[in-house]
Amino acid sequence: MPLFRSVASPLAWLATCAALAAPLAAQSASGASAALVHIAGLGSLSFPNSGAADAQHDFVSGVLLLHSFEYDRAAAAFRRAQNIDPDFALAYWGEAMTYNHPVWNEKDVPAARAVLARYAPSPEDRAARAPTERERGYLEAVDVLYGDGPKARLDTLYSARMGGLASTYPDDLEASAFHALSILGLSQGDRDVPRYMEAGAVALDVFAANPGHPGAAHYVIHAFDDPTHAVLAMDAARAYSVIAPNAGHAQHMTSHIFLARGMWSDMVEANINADAVVDRLRAENDLPPTGCGHYNEWLGYGFTQQTRREDAEAHVMACVDQIGADGPRAAYSAGFQRNWFLGDWEAWESPLADASLPTDMSAEGIEATWLWGDVLVAAGRGDPAGARDRLEALRRAANAVDDEWDMPYVPVWLGTAEAIVLAAEGRLDEAITTAGAAADHEASLPIDFGPPIAFRPAREVEADLLRAAGRHAEAMAAYRAQLARTPDRLRTLSGLAASAMAAEVWE
Repeated sequence: MPLFRSVASPLAWLATCAALAAPLAAQSASGASAALVHIAGLGSLSFPNSGAADAQHDFVSGVLLLHSFEYDRAAAAFRRAQNIDPDFALAYWGEAMTYNHPVWNEKDVPAARAVLARYAPSPEDRAARAPTERERGYLEAVDVLYGDGPKARLDTLYSARMGGLASTYPDDLEASAFHALSILGLSQGDRDVPRYMEAGAVALDVFAANPGHPGAAHYVIHAFDDPTHAVLAMDAARAYSVIAPNAGHAQHMTSHIFLARGMWSDMVEANINADAVVDRLRAENDLPPTGCGHYNEWLGYGFTQQTRREDAEAHVMACVDQIGADGPRAAYSAGFQRNWFLGDWEAWESPLADASLPTDMSAEGIEATWLWGDVLVAAGRGDPAGARDRLEALRRAANAVDDEWDMPYVPVWLGTAEAIVLAAEGRLDEAITTAGAAADHEASLPIDFGPPIAFRPAREVEADLLRAAGRHAEAMAAYRAQLARTPDRLRTLSGLAASAMAAEVWE
């Protein structure tokens, strides 16, 4: 039985973690079995090394933060460890690792090389200076990661090195955890299901060995982050927020599994907690709270799935109001949130319907997201000519979209927008065909890791149009197909129920 299910409450689970973190047998730097070190609010791990004793708290904090993708905080912790012990090999390794973001397909090679050069000027010098064979293995692996050559090839070589390190030191859970993460990175930002399953299997082994390990829970969640496999990550999702309550990303990541299973209350709570951590850290640095950003996007979407329209509208308006202060990033976030709100609620009277993107940000590749919402508003207000005009502007703006996550969805944005315009012009059969083509394209893409990048899922748009045409059997099939990708999405469920009632189908 998984540990998390064997205790009565999160408090009891924390007590169990504290017991696990109590001193065990002493561990040598060779990688033999060792005591877990627990850092309050971040989790526990065992990572023996040759660094100075008084640098260990900062070093372990850095590794725990690294596992939770709190990269800036991790880098600061590793630098503190270096300041205490300038000869601390793994502290430089750790800071260099903060510049590799495998799941996001990001890597800053110059920044990482600069960190490693502070320890020793070349890979050969670093290997020679490493105090132990095991630490030399970590340094050699990171030098491969930031070597010369195509990113995909280096990622593959690095993953093989980490797999070899984990095999050589089977008691070193850190080698296994970073190996699991490296496997996720082999997909280069895409979802390669067999590789994700392989990574998940490695991470599950680490999670079983140390249920307080933040990386293990985190990587299990990433590996099984889709409606088909999400059930395999439920224990990790329930545990991760308790493991690392002081890591905003840890609080948020649990909601990936909750969204994939349509667990809206849990998803909303997770992102409220994530925002609270971020706002607390911002306050500590004399920064105001933020109403925009990744966690806020998920939270606003969750409010809608809970039918909390007023909360959802106020949440998005807060982000729109922040554009002047925070600039393009806030404008990008606000555009997505506005589209989700308008697409789900059809709230043409809302102030969000009349909100507009500042003209000085139109060249930031953001304009297309706002224009999609403008198409929707014009069509919804009974202005097909205005909707057609906005559609043509959207076509032009789409050429400026260069974000690697958004680009595959541009044909979906254009297809759903055109289908909506065609329907507004009374060309319903053409609208259905156009939406169906957009839906087929979207179905060829990996399932989203969160709220729909398509703004409104194209298969749902097709189903709505089929229902409007009275083709209820086809509409129900389309709604069910969409629910397989977005379980318990409110608007899809509502459409399915409406078609079933119209067709007098009861199941």
